[in-house]
Amino acid sequence: MSKTASEILIKNGTLVIGDKLEKKDLLIKGDKIEKIGAQLTASKTAKVIDASDLLVMAGFIDMHCHLREPGASHKEDIESGCLAAAKGGFTTVCCMPNTKPVLDSVPLIRYILTRSSEVKGAKVLPIGAISKASEGKELASIKSMADAGAIAFSDDGLPVISGGLMKLALEYADTFGLLLISHAEDKSIAGDGVVNDGYNASVAGLKGICRVAEESMTARDILLAEALNSKVHIAHVSTKGAVQLIREAKARGVKVTAETCPHYFSATDSLILDYNTNAKVNPPLREESDRLAIIQGLKDGTIDAIATDHAPHHADEKAQEFNLAPFGISGLETAFSLSYTHLVKPGHININALSKFLTANPARILNLKNYELTTGATADITIIDAKAEYKINAKEFASKGKNTPFDGDSVTGAVAFTIIDGEIN
Repeated sequence: MSKTASEILIKNGTLVIGDKLEKKDLLIKGDKIEKIGAQLTASKTAKVIDASDLLVMAGFIDMHCHLREPGASHKEDIESGCLAAAKGGFTTVCCMPNTKPVLDSVPLIRYILTRSSEVKGAKVLPIGAISKASEGKELASIKSMADAGAIAFSDDGLPVISGGLMKLALEYADTFGLLLISHAEDKSIAGDGVVNDGYNASVAGLKGICRVAEESMTARDILLAEALNSKVHIAHVSTKGAVQLIREAKARGVKVTAETCPHYFSATDSLILDYNTNAKVNPPLREESDRLAIIQGLKDGTIDAIATDHAPHHADEKAQEFNLAPFGISGLETAFSLSYTHLVKPGHININALSKFLTANPARILNLKNYELTTGATADITIIDAKAEYKINAKEFASKGKNTPFDGDSVTGAVAFTIIDGEIN
């Protein structure tokens, strides 16, 4: 006798669908959305969620996070990262390859997929390395990794320094319809800088990272994509100049997409003035003009997605002097609240637009199907209490990484439920 599929009935919620807000019920049966409509009913054994005054959204997709496994499980592992993702409303996350060893082979891609299937929380799609060991010398086995389940390719954490190798990678990826994600940073310009090169760096006596380090590589990869008629995705955009480069490229028809992260529109480099190493991130927090440009880039469609660049570290690693502490902010559990507080609440964008940045656009860029609120789609759903106000408490993170400069900040908008494959997490 086959097991009866479990049911979840979401009652009286406001569904965020495309550009509309619809007051409807939603019935989940098994791992699929069974029905959407008014006054739906379910079996007596169904779990009922009263979503009155709540927003029902397609499950969030994080295009860019670091789960640290294998090789650095003291910072994070797949289990803790997936639980943190679910707590933050993410039903799917894409993990970057800068692990130890680097995700540059079929066995390692299979390891990520197998390990993530064994834990609760968000589903994981691995991103394979562009070059072997991310050394930028020789292409990794991109097609074989794609066949094994890699969703995209990047040397994130490091740039592909060689323009020739990046050109070859774009040509090769385009042959098979694969996506390359650019970590746009010229290391020879960034040097040993640790913060944004500007007034606050001078006040703090810390070495700066010039915006040109990001903008020059952004321009190079845009020009390569344009010359080859290939697609390229620019990661963690942080500067006004990079936004303008991408805007102009899109106007010319270049197949470029881009993401930014909540910390780039929620904060500036003023946070470094007390030498808080939790504010040390790469690319660095920039100035107010950059923050406003990021917001404008989201508003006008220049920037396509909001990703976390979740980069957890052990507390002891961050408890060093600023120059020695590692770059990175733990971001999975604060992404929605920061986005709602700094984008929706001030009126820069509406909740429908935020939903697109967190789900529809990442799904489009990654060529993922059934990531939407529609009958027959996978039951990956995030339910939001947009009126909830709370203070961020890093000690309560499910992530091993408590390294956030937003600890103690008051925010609006909280994840009430995360449903993954028809199960409440």
